[in-house]
Amino acid sequence: MKLNKNKNNLILTLITFFIILSFTISIFAAETATINEQLEQLRVILNSSSSYSDFQKNQMLLPALQGILESGVSFEGTKNIIENSLEKSFDAYDLKKVFDVILEARQENLPTEPLINKVNEGFAKNVDNSVIISVISAKADNLRKANEILSEARQEGLEINGGEEMIKILADSLENDVPQESLSWLVKTTTAEGKSILEISEISEELSYLSLLATDSGLSSEEISLLFKKAIENSTNIEEICENIQTGLETQISTAKTETGGTVTPSTTTDSGTLPGSSTESPTEVGETSPTNESGEAPTETGGTPEPSPTPPADETSSPPEN
Repeated sequence: MKLNKNKNNLILTLITFFIILSFTISIFAAETATINEQLEQLRVILNSSSSYSDFQKNQMLLPALQGILESGVSFEGTKNIIENSLEKSFDAYDLKKVFDVILEARQENLPTEPLINKVNEGFAKNVDNSVIISVISAKADNLRKANEILSEARQEGLEINGGEEMIKILADSLENDVPQESLSWLVKTTTAEGKSILEISEISEELSYLSLLATDSGLSSEEISLLFKKAIENSTNIEEICENIQTGLETQISTAKTETGGTVTPSTTTDSGTLPGSSTESPTEVGETSPTNESGEAPTETGGTPEPSPTPPADETSSPPEN
């Protein structure tokens, strides 16, 4: 009797195992079919244009696209990149570099939506290929740094909610030149206080505003980092810290004006990971004027007084018109 019971249990276990196995295989087959269907749609889009050679389409781009889709990157986002690249005649080799950056980020479990958005933003602004690649590479680096901040907080025993959303928030602040150590302090402090993602996002945006204000006022990255560090060291209250940063910034600007006798030259460099507009303007140098002598005339190359122009000979002087 006991033997029959064990036999029945074994049969039941085997049946359950095969059911689960069949279900898993069917799900995997469905996912594979979906990826193949999506890849075929992208193939049709590529073949609809003569922008790329057969080698570029079949040997470069389609294998890269397959890897991206299999890694779980958004199909719609990937499709938008392909369509925009064809519309803008984006070089196939540069497009492959874009896909490599996105795939690498995905393999590191980083959010890829910000990267896809940056690429399509670059297309919309008619930004040069090299700039788009540089910007999304910088964005990917900021996502990595943001992930490092969260990993460090977790190692200290803090429980981080909304990990992927937090990575996006921190990466945006890093893009706006908020010092990494300040964001690390922000995550640890706000998490310990039990603040929500929304509250953390609002504080992060305020720090970004102050950082951009400091950059536009001519402060270097080192000066901004020191400004934030001093503000954090002098208070534990977030509102007071933001006020301290603002006050410190105003003091630095006032000091710079006093020392130079003029206005602070705003920074003309673009922020890391920020795409420029479709057209750029040459920055105007502030405070630069041509040297003049005491009479107000610009000196000659030799530094002497300008010589008067010689009077032309009488025969070469043009006669007044006859009436």
